[in-house]
Amino acid sequence: MAGERKTARELIEAGLRDTERCLSQKQYNSAMIRARQTLEYIVKSLCRRNGVPEGDLSVMIDDLYLQGIISKDSCANYQKIRLLGENAVSRADNNAYNANNAYQLLSQEVYAYQSRAARRERRTNSTPARRSGSPRASAPRQDSGFNFNPFDLLKIVIPILAIILVISVVRLVRADHPKETTAAEVTTEAPAETTTEAPETEAPETAPVMIYTTRTSLNVRSAPSTDAELLTTLPAGTVLDFVGAYNDEWSIINYNGGQAYVSTKYVDVQEQTPGTP
Repeated sequence: MAGERKTARELIEAGLRDTERCLSQKQYNSAMIRARQTLEYIVKSLCRRNGVPEGDLSVMIDDLYLQGIISKDSCANYQKIRLLGENAVSRADNNAYNANNAYQLLSQEVYAYQSRAARRERRTNSTPARRSGSPRASAPRQDSGFNFNPFDLLKIVIPILAIILVISVVRLVRADHPKETTAAEVTTEAPAETTTEAPETEAPETAPVMIYTTRTSLNVRSAPSTDAELLTTLPAGTVLDFVGAYNDEWSIINYNGGQAYVSTKYVDVQEQTPGTP
């Protein structure tokens, strides 16, 4: 309906789509202006939720950072989107690079905003359960970057235990028949020594190995979000213990005995054949 009022989330999602559409149509000036408008929806929504007074956009962004509502990186991204949009209005900036930069930063911050909103909804939905006095309600709630599920752990542990059990059984069977195994090996290997030695000189097949390194200094976080805990910063050229892609923006790596997340766009991939320098 034409008179229906949209929620902040709907306005933000529509703004991101409009920015992408303007970018695809090479309307770079309009894309930066739309990105700034969408940013304003995000900032005002966060201010209303957290009791921050509304006013000048730049001041609201700084207040959100000073009160710990957004991270330092998000604060810098917000201010950059704001400046690009204001330059598009005041200076008629129509630069493609600036428009692409505004869209990429906006996409990242919309994702972070949606993640915060999802966590807030989960906390709100869990409140009645805690008041009901049920056994589940009295259990402590873990609200961290990783949502631990014991059933997921069992899915991993049970197959591993099954493999270990099979290996143990095979070793016990071999230990019970040492003489038979030795005889079989002697009778089958003796003719091979007199006929041909080709298998010993045949070069092993090699498969290419993918090497993942950091393009620049790269932040390692506990979850796929710039709001997540910063575990460390790796220098440029660091070889990563790459696990796989989380989504289009984040990749999973092994770090310090667990898994962590890095921004995919700052990771270089190189194919290397084993044995080559």
